Amino acid sequence: MEATTAVVIEAIRGTYLWALILGICLSFLLGFGMGANDVANAFGTSVGSKTLSLRQAYILATIFETLGSILVGYKVTDALRKEIVEVNIYKDDVTALFFGQIAILGGGAAWLIIATVLKAPVSTTHSVVGATLGFTLVMKGMQGIHWSKVGSIAMSWIISPCLSGIISSLLYILIDHTVLRRKDPVKCGLRALPVFYFVCIAFNVFAVLLDGSYLLNLEHLQWYITLSVSLALGLLSGLVFHFFLSSRLLNWINKTEEKKINAQMVNPAMIAEGLSTDVLEREPEKKNKKQKLKPTLRGFVFWFFPYQKQEEDPRTLRLFSAIQVFTACFAGFAHGANDVSNSIAPLAALIAIYDKQNEELAMSSPTPLYVICFGIVSTCIGLWVLGHFVIRTVGQEMSQINPAR
Repeated sequence: MEATTAVVIEAIRGTYLWALILGICLSFLLGFGMGANDVANAFGTSVGSKTLSLRQAYILATIFETLGSILVGYKVTDALRKEIVEVNIYKDDVTALFFGQIAILGGGAAWLIIATVLKAPVSTTHSVVGATLGFTLVMKGMQGIHWSKVGSIAMSWIISPCLSGIISSLLYILIDHTVLRRKDPVKCGLRALPVFYFVCIAFNVFAVLLDGSYLLNLEHLQWYITLSVSLALGLLSGLVFHFFLSSRLLNWINKTEEKKINAQMVNPAMIAEGLSTDVLEREPEKKNKKQKLKPTLRGFVFWFFPYQKQEEDPRTLRLFSAIQVFTACFAGFAHGANDVSNSIAPLAALIAIYDKQNEELAMSSPTPLYVICFGIVSTCIGLWVLGHFVIRTVGQEMSQINPAR
C-alpha cells in the first residue's frame, strides 16, 4: 500500500506540474478575493466614520494582517487542512485528493470575486469549508468527513454574528451611559479609555500566546504564564495611556477643533451669506436633552437605550477615533490570524502531496512559512485593488457610523 502511494506521488510530480502551477494561481485568486472582501470588512467602519482614510486603512490592514497570519494563522491552516476530512481515505486515490484541492481553490476564488464585484460582504471560511465538503461528498460520499468539526464550524457561523451583535450593542449602551450622556463627555471618555486599552491589549496578547506561535518558540508556554503576561501588558498599556498619553490626546483634540472652527469662520461663502460665527464657536458645547427615567416599562426602555436623534459632541467623537484605530488594527490582526489561512490551506495540502519525501500521505508537517507569506501577499494585493467596493458597503451603505458607534 505504502509503495503504491509513493509511486502515485512520483507520477504526480512528473505529470501534473501544470496542475500545481494552476493551483498556485487559483490560490492567489482566492487570497486576492479574500483581501478585497473579508479584509475590507474589518476596516470598513473606520473608513466609513472618517477616522481613517482609505490609504491609511490599507497600510494598517497590510501590517496587522501580516502579523496575525504569521504569528497565529498557521494553526487555522492546519485545522482546515487536516481536521475537516480524513485524508487517509485517499491513500488509494492520491490524484483525486490532489485535484480536489484545485477544485476547492477554484470554487472559493470564483465566489469571492463575484461577491466582491457585487459589493456583498461574505466569508472566506464559508467558501473554503463548503468547497471542501462538496468535493469530498462527490468523491467519497459521507465517508471520512469529520462531522463534529464541521458542526462546530457551522455553529460559529450562527453564533459569531449574534454574539458580536449583542456585545457591540452592550458596549455602545455602556459608552452612552458612562460617557456620551455626561455633562463633560470628553473628561469621562478619558477616564474610560484606559479600560478599553487594557481589555484590547490583554485579550489579543492572550490569544497570541495561548495559540503558541512556533515562530516565537511559544508552543509549550503554560496557560497561567500566558494569562499573567497578558494581564501585565494590558495593565501597563492602560497606565501608560492614563499618565502619559491622555493629556496629549486632549491637546490634540482641542487644537484640531480650534483649527476646524477657525477654517469655518473665515469661509468666504459663510461671510457672503451673513452667517454668524458665534454659532460655530458655541457648537462643540451644545448639550443633548437629558433622557429622564420614568417609573414605567416604556419609560425605562426609552431611558436605557440610546436616543436615536442624539447629537454627539464632536470633541468626544475625536476622542473615540483614537480607540477606533486601535481596535481596527486588532480586528485586522484577528482576521489575519484566522481567515488569511483559509486561502492557503488547500495550497498547503497541494504542495504536501506534490513534494512529499516519504511514503506516508498523512499531512503532519507544519505549514511552510513561504506558503503563509504567499497568502499574505495575495490578500494584500486584493485589498489594495478592489477593497474599496466592500469598504464602501460596510462603512457607508449599511448604517450611519461615527467613531463612538
